[in-house]
Amino acid sequence: MNDSYKMETVDVVGMRVRNARILLRLIWQQPEISRADLARLTGLSASTVSAIVGDLVKRGIVRLVRPGASSGGRPPIMVDFEAGVFGIAGVEIGATHITVALTDLRGRVLATVDTPFPTRTDPAGTIAKISEMVAECRAAAPDSSRLLGAGVAVPSPVDPSRPGELSELILPAWAGVDLVDELEKSLGLPIFIENDANAGALAERWFGDGGDDFTYVKVGTGIGAGHVIRGELYRGSGGLAGEIGHFSIDRFGPECVCGNRGCLNVMAGTPSLLSRAASMTNDALTSARDIVVAADQGEQWAKTVLDEVGTQLGIGIAGLLNLLNPSKVIFGGELVEAGENLLGPLRESARSRSLLFSNTQAEIIGTSLGTAAIAIGAAALALDAALESHGIFDDAKARGVA
Repeated sequence: MNDSYKMETVDVVGMRVRNARILLRLIWQQPEISRADLARLTGLSASTVSAIVGDLVKRGIVRLVRPGASSGGRPPIMVDFEAGVFGIAGVEIGATHITVALTDLRGRVLATVDTPFPTRTDPAGTIAKISEMVAECRAAAPDSSRLLGAGVAVPSPVDPSRPGELSELILPAWAGVDLVDELEKSLGLPIFIENDANAGALAERWFGDGGDDFTYVKVGTGIGAGHVIRGELYRGSGGLAGEIGHFSIDRFGPECVCGNRGCLNVMAGTPSLLSRAASMTNDALTSARDIVVAADQGEQWAKTVLDEVGTQLGIGIAGLLNLLNPSKVIFGGELVEAGENLLGPLRESARSRSLLFSNTQAEIIGTSLGTAAIAIGAAALALDAALESHGIFDDAKARGVA
């Protein structure tokens, strides 16, 4: 066999894989589409589309669902994504909690569990607890127990070249731990890692209200942002884009773990929130939700705390509006359940400090995906990987029910 024949064979195989990738993404994006429309939208020949769709049907990735509307000849048979055969585990490792959501391939949550846990100081316990929680979700949704993989959102920047190694500055107890390796051993699944705010942005992009141009802001123990620009997640050159928690908004403020003073994290994160609240009430407070509930019940001290924190957040968001001019800023995290008690003063603060053109264009809203949004976004990591590399479907089928 000469080299030119080898090259031609490789090119043909590569083209077939590329075409299958394009078609599968289109089938996912446009439920119940005909093969004729797939050919029209992609420019591929009818025979190529038919062959690839036939292969995807045999592999259990797509299915033929029903006759479509006829334009005069034989009605076309519609093609749809097989969303319920496989599941995905989405994991959020928070600073003080773990959330696991099991979803189907359309992002529909099949089971979820959340628990407080000292993740910052107990890497081994965190990995064991994640395995236990994934098993609990699988037991609750046995019809989707064949998992494609697990996406994991972490409270740390993620270096794309070493995704399993978390920041020692933020999580010193995790030094020397490779989260990807440890979870692959524990779960027996492909593992995909992303920063938590980026995962929240992915959830909004794939399943929520994001669109093609927005910023997702997670408010928790720390504060981070995920940016979607022209439909793509922007991570920056080293995966550090979106660390707005280290915007300094008060040079005389408390010292942050990064060494700076008055960072948004220490001025408006959950520890600051609880400290402010403790100075105003004798109530026992353990979480941001305690303050949210108190505000809903009309407690003035709780409303005052949320007003102050919203104002601090607005200072940071003003800089974001001026810098990136997003069409939306979507807030997530437990504190966002406070609704207008938080978002009202936040909007006012941001708009009083940003350029008129930026702040009148930007919609500042809370997530519609609930408190499991970041875990759902983590699940989207595994889905995106499977749409890019179809062998992940085959591997999941071969593993069967664990």
